[in-house]
Amino acid sequence: MSDQLNSHYQQIITLLGEDVSREGLVDTPKRAAKAMQFLTDGYHKSLDEVVNGAIFESNTDELVVVQDIEFYSLCEHHMLPFIGRCHIAYLPNGKVLGLSKFARIVDMFARRLQIQEGLTKQIAEAVQEVTGAKGVGVIMEGKHMCMMMRGVQKQNSSMVTSVMLGGLRKSQATRDEFLRLIGK
Repeated sequence: MSDQLNSHYQQIITLLGEDVSREGLVDTPKRAAKAMQFLTDGYHKSLDEVVNGAIFESNTDELVVVQDIEFYSLCEHHMLPFIGRCHIAYLPNGKVLGLSKFARIVDMFARRLQIQEGLTKQIAEAVQEVTGAKGVGVIMEGKHMCMMMRGVQKQNSSMVTSVMLGGLRKSQATRDEFLRLIGK
């Protein structure tokens, strides 16, 4: 696949009017192909692989929040980056998930061509699936280069999306606690 991507990047650069044999561009198609493979490596990972059995028995039933998980993704409409922070809350139901696995779940889904709304839902459903939690909440804050670099060119715009499942959807008090804990 790498050779095919390399060839396609050579064609794209040439179609843009550049000379791929120019010193600064000689290795660009190869580097761009390698970067794109890295930025989309979420297609080659599964939830089981990412979680890797890091689910532990626990009698904790209070809200657990993991905040400020950095993410970057590529929008499926323009293939331009969007970057930001993800906040996850869940109400354990006899099981807790290893802390680093939240970041790995975020990365797995973010490293696919995405829209932020879908990414938020996929993360919430994945956390629900692996933990069996009584409730899950995910809030994502993103800055979208497709809006900043092209189109309307609004540099200070951001997007906030949320998905609340189970107890976080049903209980206003629990949602409020989540928002308070992440400073919103």
